[in-house]
Amino acid sequence: MVGNTDPCIPAVAVPAQRARIGHMRWTICAMLFAATTINYMDRQVLALLKPTLMHSQALGGIGLTEESYGTVIALFTLFYALGQLGAGYFIDKIGTRLGYMVIMAIWSLSAMGHALVNSVLQLGIARSCLGIGESGNFPAANKAVAEWFPQKERSLAFGIFNCGANVGVILATLLVPVATYLFGWHAAFLITGFFSASWILLWFLKYRKPSEHPTLASVEFAHINQDPPEKTGPSTPWIKLFGIRQTWAYAIPKFLTDPIWWFYLYWLPGYFSDRFHLSLVGLGLPILVVYNASAVGSIYGGYLPASFIRVGLSAERARLTAMLLCACLVVPVFTINYLHADNYGKWAAIGLLSLAAAAHQGWSANLFTTASDMFPRSAVGSVTGIGTMTGAVGGFLIAKLAGHILQISNSYSILFVIAASVYLISLLINVLLAPGLKKVELVL
Repeated sequence: MVGNTDPCIPAVAVPAQRARIGHMRWTICAMLFAATTINYMDRQVLALLKPTLMHSQALGGIGLTEESYGTVIALFTLFYALGQLGAGYFIDKIGTRLGYMVIMAIWSLSAMGHALVNSVLQLGIARSCLGIGESGNFPAANKAVAEWFPQKERSLAFGIFNCGANVGVILATLLVPVATYLFGWHAAFLITGFFSASWILLWFLKYRKPSEHPTLASVEFAHINQDPPEKTGPSTPWIKLFGIRQTWAYAIPKFLTDPIWWFYLYWLPGYFSDRFHLSLVGLGLPILVVYNASAVGSIYGGYLPASFIRVGLSAERARLTAMLLCACLVVPVFTINYLHADNYGKWAAIGLLSLAAAAHQGWSANLFTTASDMFPRSAVGSVTGIGTMTGAVGGFLIAKLAGHILQISNSYSILFVIAASVYLISLLINVLLAPGLKKVELVL
């Protein structure tokens, strides 16, 4: 089974009975996993190289500061947000197969373009281009999940492919120090080029809609389409979605909680380096532990609703219960502010951040799936794009805030308090705007 061969995926993720149904949908999920892995490898390279780039040019860096680093990350998230204005609609209009290939090509070329950077200004330009390219990854992946999975399996499928975010960080953590040591930091930005080209070819050869796939068995096709049929028609006008409460029940929680993941992604290496005086090589173990834990959270967080359904909860209540559990598990991270800068404190910080990152990924797996729970497939790409856009706007704000706070105080305290509190607030907003994840009936 493709869905059960990756070491990131526990055996419970793909029950044996599914072998009788067929596994093509899990092959698709594995390709989404690979794409997300490449996506996060590209993102994490800069975070790992931050201490190196903060050196003067005489020492091989580009003179990056906390403030300018925050600005560079903010530029990425700003253009990532702007890209969302059209990314989801683009995917809905031209289709998942071609659309995903185009966005992968754009972001991969932009990522490799970082190797030409020799100043903070050039780094900001390269990062802005990367933001535009990467803006289409999650709208395309979420639409593919909506096309290939029944509702009850979607959060698990999302959890599996979203596990690529953790694996991408892990691979970057392993490869970047080696590439930097052997060839210099410019070469570290080139490490994903081969993977990107291989993925684009594989996607072109393997991906079709279920109704158009030449090797999909009829029993698996029936399994994929077991939910009540949806009304079909042309794509929903993108601007019309902004007037629907369910859009904001999805988008506002994305605005509040996505920035926390961006904060972890871009500032955890700096946090461990500053707080516990770890070198580029020494950062490997803490980052590996945190992101391996978050990989587990991504998978089991996605699997939680199925567990709750088996004990009698409806699909909607199961989804919300899983989100509540994840939101509560994030709260203890604020106690990281009271740890000492010794070995015990380091491992306590690793434990707290591992729990928080795992809970975030479980939350994210379920929050992403609420878009396909509430909206028909024809609108999922656009709604996901809107939500990812608002999340990127939040990422822009947290980047500017983090850079400014660290420049003037060198303290992470306020940032970790924010990280601990926004998930429960987000869940309350979701429940108030869309009680029971009520489905949208679009009038075209």
